[in-house]
Amino acid sequence: MDLAFDEALLLLAEKSVLGETIRFWESKEHFVVLGTSNKIEQEVNIEACKLHKIPVFRRSSAGGTVLQGPGCLNFSFILPYKRNKALSDVNKSYTYILEKVIESAKKITGIQEISFKPISDIVLGEKKVSGNAQQRKKNFMLHHGTWLYNFDLGLISKYLKEPSKQPEYRLNRKHSEFVTNVPINVEEFKSEITKSFNISQQADVFDKAKPLMEELLKTKYQIS
Repeated sequence: MDLAFDEALLLLAEKSVLGETIRFWESKEHFVVLGTSNKIEQEVNIEACKLHKIPVFRRSSAGGTVLQGPGCLNFSFILPYKRNKALSDVNKSYTYILEKVIESAKKITGIQEISFKPISDIVLGEKKVSGNAQQRKKNFMLHHGTWLYNFDLGLISKYLKEPSKQPEYRLNRKHSEFVTNVPINVEEFKSEITKSFNISQQADVFDKAKPLMEELLKTKYQIS
């Protein structure tokens, strides 16, 4: 399970078992993910999820509730604060990381209107394309985010309520009015982001993380 894998990578980096890591993933099935402090009854259309067998999980990072599934690319970074002084500050770290993602997107799409919307969104115009969240330890941080490129946007309002907390620029817009897809060549996008961060992936990272990932899956992730 990818959420548990992300947290396992962070915990192992903090123990010096692994170093900085970059990974990408995309779910073939739809599921809901709550931020660490979100309340399911406030954020999720529970009956719709039960009816259509949409599982609900809680991730280890903060941020809002999202619907995952095909057409939503996820990127995850495990980064040491010593990599860049901006990473030690929450707001500056979002700027540092997301500007690299944005430049990668602009390069492969040619769309120059893609921009950063503080504190943690990427937008096209005033519509959200990417949401991001972090979990922070003493020496390392986990930053993970999404990129909507071919997602069935109509499903969001089917399974999620309007969020209890909204960024100011949302202006109380419904899901259908607030989010949008920006089509990308996924492999090119992944390649550009990887080059931008200049992280060499460790070949045995999955094998090292698998035992802890499986333990986390059993003890904390699925809630509904």
